[in-house]
Amino acid sequence: RSSKLSDALSLASTVPTEKRSAKRESYLRSLFKAVTQYATGEEGQETILSKVDDVVIPACTAGLRAGVARPAEQYAACRVLEATAVVLGGDMDEYCEAIHDLLVKAVKATGRAAQVRVAAIRALSMSLFVCGTDMVATNACLDLCEAVCAPTFRGEEVDPHLRAAALDCWALLSTTVADAYIAGDDIDGIDGGNGRGVVILPLLQQCLDHANVELRSAAGECVALIHEARLNMGIEDEEGENATERRYRRGSWDGTEWEVMMDEVKQRVAELSVESGYRLSKKQKKLQKATFREFMSTIVDDESPSQVVTFRGGTLCLNSWREIIQLNFMRHCLQAGFQIQLMTNATLQAIFGADGSILNKTADMSQLEKRLIMSKTSEASKNADKHLRRQRKNRTNAKNHFLTCDGEDI
Repeated sequence: RSSKLSDALSLASTVPTEKRSAKRESYLRSLFKAVTQYATGEEGQETILSKVDDVVIPACTAGLRAGVARPAEQYAACRVLEATAVVLGGDMDEYCEAIHDLLVKAVKATGRAAQVRVAAIRALSMSLFVCGTDMVATNACLDLCEAVCAPTFRGEEVDPHLRAAALDCWALLSTTVADAYIAGDDIDGIDGGNGRGVVILPLLQQCLDHANVELRSAAGECVALIHEARLNMGIEDEEGENATERRYRRGSWDGTEWEVMMDEVKQRVAELSVESGYRLSKKQKKLQKATFREFMSTIVDDESPSQVVTFRGGTLCLNSWREIIQLNFMRHCLQAGFQIQLMTNATLQAIFGADGSILNKTADMSQLEKRLIMSKTSEASKNADKHLRRQRKNRTNAKNHFLTCDGEDI
């Protein structure tokens, strides 16, 4: 791994002087793969740290040159900056400051491709989430996300995919602040006295009615986060274990000026969880229904989400929208390198509360033990396949089982 990482960094060092855009893009893509999959553990972190000022940032700066670099090259440069933030870890304000102006300029440039601006705002948010400690910069990025997710920005209509990415970034950075600053009202020290989530509720309501599925899902996730923060306000760790207690505590929307709007949002989320029609493909309808059923369980039924992530080395149980939002953002950032980074990256383990020694227990297995336990042809995998086939068969039989009016089987 170390040799492949060194080779990728060596190629990336030639990006600022390389004249061919296709070559620069290829080198940046190789660097992204190396950072996510080969820069593992403390050794990989130290290697990237030693090269970040001399190789990584200059290469990405060259890749983001407007008018010179193609959109694909600019996109690859932003992805490298985003992945580098995860590998570097916390307390790296110098890195955030070095790339801040570059990425903000890319986000605000309305003439750039939408996917480049999406990658830039995601890289900026990831760097502040993982590396940054300055809440002033975080609040400035939240302001930028709120401006970009509006229907128009700097006098031009905003692409729905960019609006959805801005909402995703807003949700990620909102997981770093207290619940009251997301869903509170009458808060001292805040202009207007309302939390950020409460202020953008009208915008989120508009996004839920948009034709773009990605934008609707991003808005629903933000509403779920805001509602969860509202429910958690005033509830101690040992309290509020069921939906009834959570609903009628101090965090309710009842009796506030936002009650009517939240009722409308709940109704819209419930509609989207069962929406059907010819304007969406079968795959899109299935995905939207599954996604909004999860949102509805929190927004309408006041229930906590539950998601279990199974991977080589163990499982992670996530029981809040904060954790789920962070996980989805990390997955999108690291792509194929997510599992190896989770097993070796101390920062990710701290974010998700994972134990690195448990996650890496498979490293002590021999090749024969791995083949017998973890292979697709192992006994455990065969038993899991049998269990899934049995479940599918039972579901099919239940769907095809009809009763007459007299209660007798047909």
